[in-house]
Amino acid sequence: EKLIPALRAVAAGERWIPQEVAHRLSSRNSYETLTARELEVLHEIAKGLANKQIASALDITEYTVKDHLKNILAKLRVADRTEAVSVSIQRGIIHL
Repeated sequence: EKLIPALRAVAAGERWIPQEVAHRLSSRNSYETLTARELEVLHEIAKGLANKQIASALDITEYTVKDHLKNILAKLRVADRTEAVSVSIQRGIIHL
């Protein structure tokens, strides 16, 4: 029952995306974009580094790391750093 409308749309020169896929794609766009520095911090978090280690690796203060982490959690709408990494991988924001 789903195949026939898809075939008709494609035959008419239209694009066809399954509703489930379209919903997932649209939900990706509803989140705030991370800055370049926030992405760097997130990559370091994904490596399992502590705030102090991230600060050293990126040549910033530990307080700055904490600020970036706070922004990352808010933008991704997650509760902790583990969830931030998991959600980021699921959304294709970062790749391991």
